[in-house]
Amino acid sequence: MTELRHPTIDSPALRPAATVMDLERLGSLHASRLSFVRSLVRQMARQRWQISRVRFDLDAQGYGVAIYRLQTPHGRYHGVIFSQYLDAARRSDRVIADAWDVTFGVVEGDVDEALLEQMARNVPLQEAGRQHPRVLVLSRANRSLRNFAQFVEALSAGAQPDPAWLTRVGYLYRTTAVYGNGKFGIADFMRLRDNPDFRRPFSAQMLAVYLLRHFSIDQVEHIARCRAPETAVPLSRELSRYLGIGNSTGLGMAPFLINHPQLIQQWVYCRERALALALSQRPEEADRRRLIALTRRAMTHLAQTLTEDAEQSARNAATVAALPAVIAWLEEMPLEADLWRQLADWSASSLSLEAQELINTLLIELYPLLVDPLEDEMGAEESLELTPDMPLVRLRQLIETHFGWALAEDFTSPEARYWFWYRSVEKEEPRLGVRGVEPGADKELALAIAPLVSEAHEALCAFLADNPRALVVDFLIARPRYKAIVRRIQTMAQTPYGEIRANLWHRDMKPMHLLRTKLSFFGASRFDPKSDRWVRITLFQGAPLVEELNAEPHDLAAFDDWSFPLEPAGCQGEGSRDVAGGER
Repeated sequence: MTELRHPTIDSPALRPAATVMDLERLGSLHASRLSFVRSLVRQMARQRWQISRVRFDLDAQGYGVAIYRLQTPHGRYHGVIFSQYLDAARRSDRVIADAWDVTFGVVEGDVDEALLEQMARNVPLQEAGRQHPRVLVLSRANRSLRNFAQFVEALSAGAQPDPAWLTRVGYLYRTTAVYGNGKFGIADFMRLRDNPDFRRPFSAQMLAVYLLRHFSIDQVEHIARCRAPETAVPLSRELSRYLGIGNSTGLGMAPFLINHPQLIQQWVYCRERALALALSQRPEEADRRRLIALTRRAMTHLAQTLTEDAEQSARNAATVAALPAVIAWLEEMPLEADLWRQLADWSASSLSLEAQELINTLLIELYPLLVDPLEDEMGAEESLELTPDMPLVRLRQLIETHFGWALAEDFTSPEARYWFWYRSVEKEEPRLGVRGVEPGADKELALAIAPLVSEAHEALCAFLADNPRALVVDFLIARPRYKAIVRRIQTMAQTPYGEIRANLWHRDMKPMHLLRTKLSFFGASRFDPKSDRWVRITLFQGAPLVEELNAEPHDLAAFDDWSFPLEPAGCQGEGSRDVAGGER
């Protein structure tokens, strides 16, 4: 087993919020070892979670029901998956869709026939169904039709699919929503708050995606065997690992970042803490060689990331073009105690934001013993507290000290008031409209924090002019409309991060930066924008497989080393993967 060194632990300085919470920088983040998919896989490996297939009633076309059992040291859960025929005319990744290739849920406890029948009636309906309160996660997904057909054709003919298909599109299924936290009648978040298996943010949702990935492999092999039982082969281990699960995400994800500032504060704080700890370490030669190897891998991964979006393609190409200089820098610089700090300073002055944040991500990867404990600090008790007896002059000071970025904007400018956020009638999903051009501004959502802060500051300054000794409560009695933003200012001024420093009304605001921010913490890779308002990504590509998870104790360091996966070479020929919990 690989020996892990215990690096020095100190209290290094964190980057300032003005740098970290810039929207464009946040929109340049990459998945790190603190991302939720990585944390879940490490937890499953450390605690020896066992996944088995207990029901697989699929017909020759792959339609039917599959159930997977998850046994942890603390509990038992089941993933229940319904696969059905879907007419091509009804296939859509939009949230307004009402039918999907597969629908599924993760259930706490056992699944008897009565519960299965109830789920069979309701899970395929998703939002329109009456979901059981023991369902922790509800989701749905559609096939990548081209990949699915090519995989079935290759495996049934006794050959492995071309890995290039997964380089172009890294999955057989892509989800269009993964619901948790009490939506549509499923288990409320409070039910998981003290659950040792899923108390980390979004861990239950990530498990659902992981189980869908395993099902996609089982299903495509099953269809191939039914089509050609004499020649069909299973998918090779290398290609199975390279297979991820896609996701289509739109503006519905953006409000979460605004409505949960304390949670975002913890996510960003933990990542920045991890980076600061890495930068404070005195590197050894092995650390330098490891960073060079990781940089080469990331460079190849980004070169293999294909997107039709011109801007993202250019960003990827620019990062790939910059990385040889990073490798040369690492090879030539003397191994000094502050080498990592020198690297960060050099990259900040020489590289694009996306390349800078890639280097930061790779530095974090070097020190698992320091970084991994932070995964237990990614949650937060969310409560915005009002302090009514605070002197109003103190509140003004807080705004001017901590929210100066919001006061710097001229909100009378048409450019600064270009967009407005509203909720669609169809599915109550957030949308963007052009102010003064498109209807809906009278239903505007209060997602743009900067203008709210600016307006409150102007109002309290006027109130202070007449009432210099006033308290916050005096101001709010006279101006009750500002209660929510005052509560937020008082609470968030105590934290280094949490507020995205951008005017979400501004014409130059890019919604894609908001989406990528959240998705990077999930663990997304292969960002493929389809417009400035929705994106396709891949989760769990390169992650260990169920049979590896179920295997004998393994080297955790090697088991967890799956970031920036590369297209496997030499995968042609018969597969050799053993399928957990059932026939090959």
